[in-house]
Amino acid sequence: MTDEPTNQAPRHVPADLPGRIQHYIGGKFVDSADGDTFDVLEPVTNDVYLQAAAGKQADVDLAVAAARDAFLNGPWPRMLPRERSRILHRIADIVESRDARLAELESFDSGLPITQALGQARRAAENFRFFADLVVAQADDTFKVPGRQINYVNRKPIGVAGLITPWNTPFMLESWKLGPALATGNTVVLKPAEFTPLSASLWAGIFEEAGLPAGVFNLVNGLGEEAGDALVKHPDVPLISFTGESSTGQLIFANAAPHLKGLSMELGGKSPAIVFADADLGAAIDATIFGVFSLNGERCTAGSRILVERAVYDEFVERYAEQAKRVVVGDPQDPRTEVGALVHPEHYDKVVSYIEIGKSEGRLVAGGGRPEGFETGNYVAPTVFADVPPSARIFQEEIFGPVVAITPFDTEEEALALANGVRYGLAAYVWTNDLKRAHNFSQAIEAGMVWLNSNNVRDLRTPFGGVKASGLGHEGGYRSIDFYTDQQAVHITLGKVHNPTFGKGA
Repeated sequence: MTDEPTNQAPRHVPADLPGRIQHYIGGKFVDSADGDTFDVLEPVTNDVYLQAAAGKQADVDLAVAAARDAFLNGPWPRMLPRERSRILHRIADIVESRDARLAELESFDSGLPITQALGQARRAAENFRFFADLVVAQADDTFKVPGRQINYVNRKPIGVAGLITPWNTPFMLESWKLGPALATGNTVVLKPAEFTPLSASLWAGIFEEAGLPAGVFNLVNGLGEEAGDALVKHPDVPLISFTGESSTGQLIFANAAPHLKGLSMELGGKSPAIVFADADLGAAIDATIFGVFSLNGERCTAGSRILVERAVYDEFVERYAEQAKRVVVGDPQDPRTEVGALVHPEHYDKVVSYIEIGKSEGRLVAGGGRPEGFETGNYVAPTVFADVPPSARIFQEEIFGPVVAITPFDTEEEALALANGVRYGLAAYVWTNDLKRAHNFSQAIEAGMVWLNSNNVRDLRTPFGGVKASGLGHEGGYRSIDFYTDQQAVHITLGKVHNPTFGKGA
């Protein structure tokens, strides 16, 4: 490390931090029915800084009842799309006006670097704005047979949407589900991740100020195996949107099956970045450094496997390792910081255990443990392994931290086999200046999303989701509208009814 900021300097702690967080049910903040709470840690010191209400079956039952009553008897599902859109735009305005405070709290709670947390807060506002516009522009099919019949689609909200969100970029990912669920007229119960409940607790005040009717939004904190499980199994919650790890997704799939719930699940990833010899190496290195080390490496679309053509492999590895060593690790609240503290000591231990495994599977060329000057907190130096075989655990398994595996290849066929040779299929990144190769290779990759000569930037109208163990279904744009609505086909006869005649004899 250079003389960059370290966590030995005086820390910035946000003013007016709450000492406790409650549930929000039927327009009111409430404690758990049994009074139970759980500790919330901040990741730089791992000190407990607040108590959150620990929701269980009884709390989920109350939240679902409030949401169902708001759906059946409240105005929200019956409002015109334009009326709902106005409220969603007000929500976006409020979020935008408070982006600095939201980022400050998110950074403190999750360990995300403050500049990146600020970008996520602004993206949350944009998510609401996007779906506010989309629901007004929504058009459905009409099919006509002149003089005989007309058929049209009547789109309707489904009911109570159960939203279960992760601890990485929590506020933004909550907005990604709340925006379309509310825009289409559903009511919701949100179960945020137990590691990072702070920013989720702000939604209630934002929604009240924007004019969202009571009961439309409900929030239950708690552990996944208690509050999350109760939400998935609740018979009055017809659809679940979940973002998290693949093993949890499998459990949700099984528990939702008896109720035949609608499911949208964005799960884990072990995404490849494939760099061909004709690529712009400087751009590819910059993008792949950012792609795995931004958001502390705690991102589902991280390009955590880099496959490099052998002709440029040695040069790539050397340049990549040197740049990784210069990535600034520091206090999440310091605007100079590029990698902050991992979210929780449990996750820190997992990431460090993979680094130790990697030391016997590949050649360590950068990082490899706790960075110098960071004796406490969940800090991991940006870590790079080269010469990693495809059988290695650090090649096959999702680490979800600032750790990358680099592997050489000789032919396109070998590169494709390496890219597809894992159980995941969320994202992929291809770097080449050969136009035909770019398109043909990209289309052969088993991934829900592919970026060509670019980093993880996306148009919100495009589908977001993965294949294989990386997910079920897609959200984004009209796919989100489809997931959160029922499409009812209505058929009308315009002329004489032409029916086969039964029961009249000869």
